[in-house]
Amino acid sequence: MLRSIRPALLCFLVAVPALVLRLGGIEAPSLVGLLVFGAAVVAAAFVLAWAAEAAEVDISGGLAVAILAIIAVLPEYAVDLYFAFRAGSEPDYVQFAAANMTGSNRLLLGLGWPVVVLVSVAIASRRSGRTVREVVLDPAHRLELGFLLIASLLAFVMPLTATISWILGVILLAWFVFYLVRIARGGAEEEPDLVGTAARIGALPQRTRRPVVIALFVVSALIILACAEPFAEALVASGSTLGIDQFLLVQWLAPLASEAPEFIVAIIFATRGKAAAALGMLISAKVNQWTMLVGSLPIAYALGGGSGTLALDPRQVEEILLTAAQTMMGVALLLGLRFPRWGAIALLALFAVQFAVPGTHGRLILSAAYLVIALALFVLHRRGILPALTAPFRREPEGPDGGPSDGGPSEGTAPDGTRPDRTAPDGGTHPRADRLNPAGR
Repeated sequence: MLRSIRPALLCFLVAVPALVLRLGGIEAPSLVGLLVFGAAVVAAAFVLAWAAEAAEVDISGGLAVAILAIIAVLPEYAVDLYFAFRAGSEPDYVQFAAANMTGSNRLLLGLGWPVVVLVSVAIASRRSGRTVREVVLDPAHRLELGFLLIASLLAFVMPLTATISWILGVILLAWFVFYLVRIARGGAEEEPDLVGTAARIGALPQRTRRPVVIALFVVSALIILACAEPFAEALVASGSTLGIDQFLLVQWLAPLASEAPEFIVAIIFATRGKAAAALGMLISAKVNQWTMLVGSLPIAYALGGGSGTLALDPRQVEEILLTAAQTMMGVALLLGLRFPRWGAIALLALFAVQFAVPGTHGRLILSAAYLVIALALFVLHRRGILPALTAPFRREPEGPDGGPSDGGPSEGTAPDGTRPDRTAPDGGTHPRADRLNPAGR
């Protein structure tokens, strides 16, 4: 058993210095605190991710997705909700709550999604000896796209009103709860596909595995909760020490640390030929961020002594507008249930451009670019809009055309999961040699 959980034990060892500082009430210099507490958060996030994956062995299909969707995002939410809570008594912290939220969302969609797709098509092309140009998603993913599309439309209320109100927060949290209910009811019963440490933990005997997984959950969660506050404060203080914009440091460093395990797991899946599973994982994470995370901010703000409505300054409005515009492009790109290589390159390029053109004009120009591309993609994939919008409310399993499925293979899908030439939902045709099917082949 020790061999199976050795990586987790090593991660806990990395977190020991942070716990000593925290429990001993020792104040470390800001840069030392940033490194020590940041390392602890990342280490605990890895353990949490492994435990969440291993738990799929004992929790059935959709229920596993619903429960693990909440658990897996704890590292990121702990930091952002601390900022929102602190902002209730210290208004200067509102900017940090907005920074962490926008950074985590843009990092996931602008870096995570395209990297997984580019790695997937590169691996598939090398293995097949043919050029693979896109990843094809299973029609079941229209459910997440529908939830994300509606949440993205609601998100524009924030830049339009220059606030994140408690009313919007309640609506987004209710939408997230509905999302959990839908995926819990619609999840298919299938054998979990685990890799690395999670696979070794999942292979333990049941009477050993269950208490081990629970222990990993509890310990890693306690580490994250203990380190979230000092890590957040160290981020802010380090900005002053290093002469770096505090907003930018909070916006990119904190999300990068908290999302690293999820990114690594998705890339591992991509390198093993499981492209659709990797991309599906990150799409689900985006739904969580754009509903639960955003919706929780005004609630945490109110609990911290605020009015319940976060007032946004012009920069925060621009950042949220840019994030919402990027999300619309991502959703529009996937309405055809495929992720082309050019789309991944475009998302990655636009993500990189934001660092080259900072400032108000740069953010507004990029927002306009995202929205123009999104509009063109909505027109191109117009037949996929209505199926996506209605997917959250549809009870029947979905077929490739957006309608109910008869439970068998989708049209044009062979029994082994491969797909020969077929007409896509929006009327386009895609040669089998040019794309990855839902099985990753």
